[in-house]
Parts: sequence; C-alpha cells; structure tokens
Amino acid sequence: MEAEEQSEWGPKAWAYLSSVRKQSPLIQCITNFVSMDLTANTLLSAGASPAMLHSSNEIPDFTPQVHALYINVGTLSDNWLPAMKLAAELASKSNKPWVLDPVAAGASSFRLRACLDLISLKPTVIRGNASEIMALANASVGSTKGVDSSHESIDAVEAAKCLANSSGAVVAVSGAVDFVTDGKRVVGARNGVPMMQKITATGCAVTALIAAFVAVDQSQALEATASALAVFGVAGEMGMEIAKGPASLRMHLIDSLHGLDQSAVISRVKITTS
Repeated sequence: MEAEEQSEWGPKAWAYLSSVRKQSPLIQCITNFVSMDLTANTLLSAGASPAMLHSSNEIPDFTPQVHALYINVGTLSDNWLPAMKLAAELASKSNKPWVLDPVAAGASSFRLRACLDLISLKPTVIRGNASEIMALANASVGSTKGVDSSHESIDAVEAAKCLANSSGAVVAVSGAVDFVTDGKRVVGARNGVPMMQKITATGCAVTALIAAFVAVDQSQALEATASALAVFGVAGEMGMEIAKGPASLRMHLIDSLHGLDQSAVISRVKITTS
C-alpha cells in the first residue's frame, strides 16, 4: 500500500512544481524581516513571482490581482496587523487562496489574538510547528521557546484536526514528519534533513512555497500543501549532500530547488497516509 501511495504522490508533487514553473504565480508576501530574503529566493527558485508588499495604501489595488497571499506574523507589530487583516479580507473576497504562518502564536496574548483574528478571515492553509498549532487549537498562551517548538509534530495531530475542522483550513504541522490534515484525512510528508532547522526562516520559506502550490490548484489544498512540504524537503536533502553546514546548505537548498527535475522528485518524495 505504501508503495502505491509513493507512486501516486511523486508524480503529483512533480505536477505541482511544473505548474508553478509554467504559470509563475504572483505571491504577495506580508512576512517578517528575518525571512524576507529566503522567502523571496525560495519562491523565485521554484518558478513563482514574489511581491513583498505590506502597505495598507497599496493593498486595495494590489491584493485582488495576486494569485495567492502569504501572511507571516514573525515580527508582528501594531503597524503591520491592520494591513495583514485587510489583505486577508480582500483575498477571501476575491476568492484568492491565502496561507497563514502563525509564528510563536502562543508567546503572548497580543500575538495569539492577532492569529485568531486572522484565522477568522478564513485562510486556505495554516502552517506552523507543533507548539503553534496547539496554542491556536486551544486558544491559549503557553510556555514557549520563542519561534521554536517545544513539542514533536506527532503530538499536535489531534490539535491540527481540531483546528482544521473549526477554521475550515487545511492545517500543516512541521517537524521531523510534516503532518497535513483537512480535519478528516491526515498525510505525512517525510522529506528533509535536521540541518534545515539550523537555518533561520526555512519554515517561513516553505509556507510561501505552499502558497505558490495552492495558487495553481486551490481546489486540492491538502495535496498542494503536502507536495510543497515534500518538494522543499527533497531540495534540502539534495543540498545537504554537498553542504558543509547551515550556511552552505542555505545556498545549496535554493540551488537544488531551482534544479529539481522529474526523476528526482518522483524518486525522492515521501508522502504517506497516516
């Protein structure tokens, strides 16, 4: 059965990446200062077109024209939150997919409230680590390690299913295994290398890649999300084969994502039903 699943998911992931390369979807990114560079370069290397635009004065004209919106609350501030909410509202009204990365959602009441308010605006996908997803599902502030998770991804699967059912979003929990659920189905993407956790903003970057994959197939957000996570993980695996540490892995990760071909994706993607 697992072999059958692999034979289905490999071509599916390749189809998503190929569509991104052919269509070059425009992805608006309202993301944190730390992640902007890697996020933009990840989207470019995958074939998408990033737009790092966050002014409330531009959003009414710009956001309805994008193919997907990506919101990341990493360096959240009072000034940026209204723009995030406005962009999310316009994306939803325009029937454009949007993806939320609720960085450190449980670290403060301000941050948790902001994330919950954004979730009320109906994101297509929510991608976070285990601690973030559990904080959102429980709507509670808890002890955290900042942006790092205090839990394994498997610990948050039930919380993810609960959040998916309450929000209507596909929910992804990143970890050693990346779990993706729509509240009923659960799949696990098992690609990547531990060294990727030593590079700041890899989680932010893969969430942007999810937005690009969902942009080319909004009707199958779970499949697009799992495929994006796996493809990014494959690029990390291939980059690690020649990297010497986190700094060189960052470079080779981008290069590998840009150079991924059909045989590499189909042979390396590891996605299974949990």
